[in-house]
Amino acid sequence: QVQLVESGGGSVQAGGSLRLSCVASGYTLGSTACIGWFRQAPGKEREGVAGRHTGGSSAYYADSVKGRFTISQDNAKNTVYLQMTSLKPEDTAMYYCATDLFCNRFSYVDYWSRPATYNFWGQGTQVTVSS
Repeated sequence: QVQLVESGGGSVQAGGSLRLSCVASGYTLGSTACIGWFRQAPGKEREGVAGRHTGGSSAYYADSVKGRFTISQDNAKNTVYLQMTSLKPEDTAMYYCATDLFCNRFSYVDYWSRPATYNFWGQGTQVTVSS
């Protein structure tokens, strides 16, 4: 049973930083999966924030977070991180990690931000940024 558990959310002031963690169990981060971070604010659609394929070095980001957020992975800990800096009030949302265990590395660039790409999701962690 694949499970993803997010942590690291909280309340910060604008300009602050947070690091979200997504611990995977039931499978091992190898070279075939893709991992995405999404967020959803009340009344808004779920938005792809960052994604990467575990078998490659490329990472993909929404324009709204480029230069501020970084996705990374630690295979030894079976964990994916989302480092968030220079946070803004508009970053306030529930943040989710998601994975597809067998993901085409070459076409992932075209669909990384689509929720339908992923078949396992965590429960989310809340991020609140105050001005």
